[in-house]
Amino acid sequence: MQDVLVWVDGRLRGTGDEALSAVDHGITVGDGVFETCGVVNATPFALTRHLDRLVRSAHGLGLSTPDLDLVRTGVAEVLVAAPEATRLRITVTAGPGPLGSARGDGPQTVVVAAGPGARPTAGKVARVPWTRNERSAVAGLKTTSYAENVVALAAAVRAGADEALLANTVGELCEGTGSNVFVEIGGEVLTPALSSGCLAGITRALVLEWGREAGLPVREAGPGELPYAVIDEVVAGSAHLALSGSVRTAVPVVAVDGHEVSPGPLSEQLCAVYADRAAQDLDP
Repeated sequence: MQDVLVWVDGRLRGTGDEALSAVDHGITVGDGVFETCGVVNATPFALTRHLDRLVRSAHGLGLSTPDLDLVRTGVAEVLVAAPEATRLRITVTAGPGPLGSARGDGPQTVVVAAGPGARPTAGKVARVPWTRNERSAVAGLKTTSYAENVVALAAAVRAGADEALLANTVGELCEGTGSNVFVEIGGEVLTPALSSGCLAGITRALVLEWGREAGLPVREAGPGELPYAVIDEVVAGSAHLALSGSVRTAVPVVAVDGHEVSPGPLSEQLCAVYADRAAQDLDP
């Protein structure tokens, strides 16, 4: 594993140092929330938006509001110590608890970690047989219960891709394991609506906002507009894909299930608009 600098509850630690209780609920049952930010010149990109979503996810999981002053302290100390980092992760768990699903009443655990992170200039995706449950209790929340994403991404990597594409339970295109998806089709660019069960991605929101301001035809899809089968049209060349994510940023897709595909002109314009606006403001 590449070197990662870790800050836990007020103290900097190395990756090999003891840090969390063995009965922390984030470890035993995945009872926690997290955010991942890209880092530019020792500054986390869109930190305010990420912290807002951290709070929303915590509340959705039934956790109390995280101590954001403590989180910001951790972020600052980690990035002073690791100024070359390009990826930052903030994790808040329910803290120590029983071995079952019930929570304890101890303080939350706050972890900030920083290290290197690859930034591909294009995406390669693969379809996988598993689905997102758009009616799940944690649909749309960024929780540490990430095992299904690990399984799906590993399958995609075995297929020669760097991201998996997931449908939801009613056959709609939903998202990737760590990214949102945009489909260029019929002269516009559509992204699945939040009702599909996808995460309300920070980069997704900025692509929509900045794309509209630039006069590009980008919007959320309506019911039934983006079936999972639209990926067949991408492979056939009549549609195109792009991905968005906090570290990935906004990039076109150049391969689907091992087949080379071409980036769409509108998708490339959207990606260029995002890159230009992101360079102008690190906390939009």
